[in-house]
Amino acid sequence: IQYKRDLSVSPSTAMTAYFCDEMNIRKRQVICDLSKSNGITCQAGAMQWTVANVNATTGVKGAGDFLGKLVKGKVTGESAIKPEYVGDGTLVLEPTYRHIVLLDTSDWNGKVVLDDGLFLACDASIKQKLVARANVSSAVLGGEGLFNLALQGNGIAVLECRCPQEELIEITLENDVLKVDFASKGGKISKVTLKKYDTYVNGDTAN
Repeated sequence: IQYKRDLSVSPSTAMTAYFCDEMNIRKRQVICDLSKSNGITCQAGAMQWTVANVNATTGVKGAGDFLGKLVKGKVTGESAIKPEYVGDGTLVLEPTYRHIVLLDTSDWNGKVVLDDGLFLACDASIKQKLVARANVSSAVLGGEGLFNLALQGNGIAVLECRCPQEELIEITLENDVLKVDFASKGGKISKVTLKKYDTYVNGDTAN
């Protein structure tokens, strides 16, 4: 859902709230009907409230799984333990000012690689893997990490994006190479070459 207007303002914040409304900067929230899924995995701390029959688990399936989740959380910057919610009630996540992108992983052959900080939630049936960047130099020059979170399996993933979905640019590669020049945080120009990628989405979503 997307809020039409934030009425919880004071005289000191009214001007900011007004211009946020004019620029489509609005609160957005994800509501999950658990009766239509086998469970939802979400980022730690993302849950705001639940109603009816909803149970939370850690999703940890043993000591080895716990260690693996710790490693994935350390290198990707995501929460190490992502809670899983099961039942037949309703799960509501915390509001965010970022844009919500609903991604059907089956449209990406059941595998999606995400940039750091994009993941918000997904179907519990989707497995989370850690993948290393094929080109280490691109990660170093671009100020990115050496590993990314990969989602494997068919289902719906919820991403938090800095730009709306309609502004994302999708490019399909067929035995080709895509080279991207961009300005890093330091103002220097970096070059990134993408190889062996089926599809690349320019913006804050999947590779």
